[in-house]
Amino acid sequence: MRVSLVQLNSTIGDFKGNADRMLVIVNRILATFSASGKPDLIVFPEQSLCGYPPMDLLDQESFLFGSIAALRRLQKLLPADIAVGVGYVDKNRERAGKSLVNTYSVLYNGRVIFTQAKTLLPTYDVFDEARYFEPARARQVFAQDCGRVGFAICEDFWWEAPDASQKYTIDPVKELMDAGADVLIVPSASPFIAGKLTTRLDLAEKAVRSGSIPVLYCNAVGANDSLVFDGRSFAMAGDASIRGVCGWGEEVLTYDTKTGVASRLVLDNPSGVPETPEGDVDPHVNRYDEIRRAIIVGIQDYLRKSGFSRVCLGLSGGIDSALVAVLAAQALGPQNVTCIAMPSRFSSPGSLDDAVELCRRNTLRLERIPIEVPFTAFLNALAVPFAGRPYDTTEENLQARIRGTLLMAWSNKFNALLLTTGNKSEVATGYCTLYGDMNGSLAPIADLYKTEVYGLAAYLNQTAAAQGGEEPIPEAIMSKAPSAELRHNQKDQDTLPDYAVLDGILRLYIEENRTMDEIVEAGFDRATVRRTLEMTAKAEYKRRQGAPAIKVSKRAFGVGRRLPLARAIHEVRIAP
Repeated sequence: MRVSLVQLNSTIGDFKGNADRMLVIVNRILATFSASGKPDLIVFPEQSLCGYPPMDLLDQESFLFGSIAALRRLQKLLPADIAVGVGYVDKNRERAGKSLVNTYSVLYNGRVIFTQAKTLLPTYDVFDEARYFEPARARQVFAQDCGRVGFAICEDFWWEAPDASQKYTIDPVKELMDAGADVLIVPSASPFIAGKLTTRLDLAEKAVRSGSIPVLYCNAVGANDSLVFDGRSFAMAGDASIRGVCGWGEEVLTYDTKTGVASRLVLDNPSGVPETPEGDVDPHVNRYDEIRRAIIVGIQDYLRKSGFSRVCLGLSGGIDSALVAVLAAQALGPQNVTCIAMPSRFSSPGSLDDAVELCRRNTLRLERIPIEVPFTAFLNALAVPFAGRPYDTTEENLQARIRGTLLMAWSNKFNALLLTTGNKSEVATGYCTLYGDMNGSLAPIADLYKTEVYGLAAYLNQTAAAQGGEEPIPEAIMSKAPSAELRHNQKDQDTLPDYAVLDGILRLYIEENRTMDEIVEAGFDRATVRRTLEMTAKAEYKRRQGAPAIKVSKRAFGVGRRLPLARAIHEVRIAP
């Protein structure tokens, strides 16, 4: 059996556009192979017709109608004599329960010849599928002349992940193998987190070892809001050897189950001409390179799917804004990035010099808008009501809010989407200003701890140097002590614990759900842990109003971590 796995970058709700892209890709695949060597089955990812995740768009009847109409369009327009598998949203036509099902169907010669609904509906992390869908009652094998295919739709394959947050009583993979599947195909919309490809490969190997059949994993690509879909679809043979791995873009991986031979077809080349590269993507990649790619894809697709082509950001001369500027330039081209320096009476001359040097190295446009005049005007306006009160965070935040207003004005005037530059350590502890430096439409590095910001910046510099180029981020930015520069001689560590300590505590608390006592037992000072947890809990109202963060970790702020705003901070209380 020859199977082509297609990595598709679907746009949520663009039913006609997604279907049309499928038609183009199917015809390109058929044009690539001879009549005798064409695939028996072409596979697209989970919910590829409607885009994933549609969230509460699923409550709109018109969304359901659009999904079904797109399926009917494919039925009529797909080439004859080729079976094509597509994921979409359908009505629940079998029994009482939720009105929708997450469905996968195979189309052939204008007919729907096989349908399998998804069984396991995740409700952890960013997933909330049980809110909308009714689970499948049964699992069936798709039988054709060339073999028997078991479709395990995303979570139906992930059920046995060792660190799964949700446990299930049904094992779809076992049932499909019991039913005589010759090959297991996994249509998936699996969001990226660092290291996730290794987890997918480990799960596939476990399935192969238990069933002695190939596993073909077909994943989505692109980004929708905070979620990045990294593709990297793969074919694993019945002996658990990896026969082919795709990259991050729209690609096709064709695998022959008889010969064990796989070939790649890259569709989204800059030339616009599909290419067949030699060799496969190395599944064992550098963690920071994974993160870099994810953030770049996240920026690119957020703009494209939101109707923007340019971005702007505030450039302070610090490491966070420098990293965002470099990543934005790599994602969009430097000609589409405007950096804005907004010095104040507290800004050091070195900060502006560092910003200028960063823009020179990366050929970025730099605008200078000093804030002394508006800051003085605000201070004068508040002089009477604030009389006799000392300078404090009120005046510090005032500067941040002036900068946020100027950045939004630039964004409005020039139709450039504003990127916010805060990192996860700052966002966690509330070391950021609402309506100030938190202003923006997308937060590219808000799921990176400060120590990871330095790690990614160092990786970018090392990569550039290894290729004989100039390091994109100056050493002066890498080595200076972090500072918001909102008062004289201010340093981040005046307010926060050392970042190495802070990030260690935050990882255990946010991503591992460890208690205060468990974090202390891991080697951290109790008073520091308590203070960190209190700051994090108290800042929830800020995060609720912040820009979406591109998810790269196990648990990012946003839809994957939903907490109440008004609550007791029980984590730091002593049990009675």
